[in-house]
Amino acid sequence: MGSFFFGISLTCFVGSYVVAMLLDLTRSAVQIPGRGLLTIVFTVAGLFAHAAYLVARAVGQNTGGDIGLLAGWYDWSLLVAWGMAACFLILYLRRPDTSVGVFLLPTVLVVVGLASLTRDWTPFSRVEAVGLWRTVHGLAMMVGAASVLLGFIAGLMYLTQAHRLKLKKAGRRRLKLPALEWLQGMNRHCLVVSTAAVAVGVMAGVVMNLNQWGNVPWNEVVLPLILFAWLLAATSVEFFYRPAREGRKIVYLTLASFGFLVLAMYGVLSSEHGRSSVETLSVRVAPVVGEKS
Repeated sequence: MGSFFFGISLTCFVGSYVVAMLLDLTRSAVQIPGRGLLTIVFTVAGLFAHAAYLVARAVGQNTGGDIGLLAGWYDWSLLVAWGMAACFLILYLRRPDTSVGVFLLPTVLVVVGLASLTRDWTPFSRVEAVGLWRTVHGLAMMVGAASVLLGFIAGLMYLTQAHRLKLKKAGRRRLKLPALEWLQGMNRHCLVVSTAAVAVGVMAGVVMNLNQWGNVPWNEVVLPLILFAWLLAATSVEFFYRPAREGRKIVYLTLASFGFLVLAMYGVLSSEHGRSSVETLSVRVAPVVGEKS
């Protein structure tokens, strides 16, 4: 199985993206049975091969020395391309009648092409990589937490406004709130943004720990992973289950997300992970990088 992953090359996922793009480009010119399913299959195959390629690179880099894991322009460009391909898949699943691939997939291929130009550039060192991925981890988790909190506030306003409408008090000037439809849409957007941000934050945290220690202290990432799993499940329910988009269901999902956020934040802040300083970081990175005598 390991040799299979290490055998994956750029050609594997680029070819999948090209086929998916051609299927979308020829939508109006050629009738192909099962075009939508084929587009999804080739895109998923490309995303899987793309992710496996990046994981194989990280494993190959995690063999000691001073070279940082996923810490160069080549790796970062491929990560951006993977994210854009994932966005295409999400948009295509949501609106299969539109030609979003005409715009997104060529951009993905251009980014991969630009990445190839930087393949021979020397990556950053492990110490630099820890700092860079720590910044990404912190910013992404901050955006995710802010989105969950904003969704929680929007949910409270939704429930308040719904109750006032029921009592026919919504028109009073003392407390004027946005329309229910607007608040419901805000909840949905906050759920999507928080899921994406926490996913990036968790991934960046894993890469940061691999650069710092050479392994991942899973006891410190269990709660963030639980938060991400819940957000992903809630977003999937809202995305694929139409009744969840109606009424208070989406609001209840964001309120529950706030509960998971509180749990995750408590776990992080009560552990060494949430209180480590820059000085501690510089000392703890040394055994991984190696000291020169």
